[in-house]
Amino acid sequence: MKRIIRDIVKYLLPLLCGVWLFWYVYQKLDMNTIFQILKSDVNYFWIILSMVIAAFSHIARAFRWRLQLRALNINPSMRVLINAIFGTYAMNLLFPRLGEVWRCGYVAQREKASFTKVLGSMVSDRLSDTVMLAMLTFAVFMVQMKPFRQFLNENPSIETGVMNVLTSVWLYVGIFICIVAVVWFFCTNSRSKIVLKIKNFMANIWDGFASIITMRGKFWFVFYTLFIWFCYFMQLYVCIFAFPGMENLTVSAVLLLYVLGSLGMLLPVQGGIGPWHFAVIAGLSYYGITGNEAGAFAFVAHGSQMVLIVLIGIYAFISMACDKKKPKGERIMAEVMTELPKSNRP
Repeated sequence: MKRIIRDIVKYLLPLLCGVWLFWYVYQKLDMNTIFQILKSDVNYFWIILSMVIAAFSHIARAFRWRLQLRALNINPSMRVLINAIFGTYAMNLLFPRLGEVWRCGYVAQREKASFTKVLGSMVSDRLSDTVMLAMLTFAVFMVQMKPFRQFLNENPSIETGVMNVLTSVWLYVGIFICIVAVVWFFCTNSRSKIVLKIKNFMANIWDGFASIITMRGKFWFVFYTLFIWFCYFMQLYVCIFAFPGMENLTVSAVLLLYVLGSLGMLLPVQGGIGPWHFAVIAGLSYYGITGNEAGAFAFVAHGSQMVLIVLIGIYAFISMACDKKKPKGERIMAEVMTELPKSNRP
């Protein structure tokens, strides 16, 4: 019963919140007019091009991950890595963040490697993306401060909520108590099986995480990272040419839309449904694109990427089904469960 409640809170509740936010944004708009725009005014050549660019970004992510795995003496083929990346996005569309664990389990079982070391490489992989997003957000904030301020002024609850959390003394008291509790637990139970298991788990995580330092081809890692984020931006940028009247948006304007959308995607909602639309439509309003036009753009730009994820997900699972060395799903999860400490198991 507890597990059912936890799964509802973890997966269903965020989805319901996202659907509600999507409904809240679009219930103010005229859906008939939006569908007419989608039917008559959109040049879908640019939308298809956006999907192709996005596919290249996913493939580049597989190439980048291979560099880290090679540093751990794990040498999966590009087919396996592309299947893992494509499958990750498809899994995340159903269960937020679960796809990352799944791809580590798939590669670890397929290559007979340590799950926790593969997991560590994934953590460093995602950390590099977090750093890129933080740098990009800071740069856009400095260049486009007025739109950011307008967005916060129009949505004061967001700024108030963030400031309340950051200035709350209870946040830092809680962090301090957690640190003290963890240190005390490890010091007083240094020889217990669970502590030894956790230490081994964290050591393997660190080995995988440190792969970004020890790997060969650091230039290519940086190149793939920049290429991935360039593709992320371009897949949104080319979409503006599909809508009459939006082609005049500047690169910096689209960059702001991209950052706002990326921040919306950080919320644990399947596919960013709702938060992404809300953020992008709010950003477009600063440039005078409001109402049905903004709603149609967000609907198509986001919806096309969801279609791509479904397509690459179908490809990945067909490819895995045809793989003679394919690991079964229950074997993947068994690999995950055996290496996770009991306290960290789902």
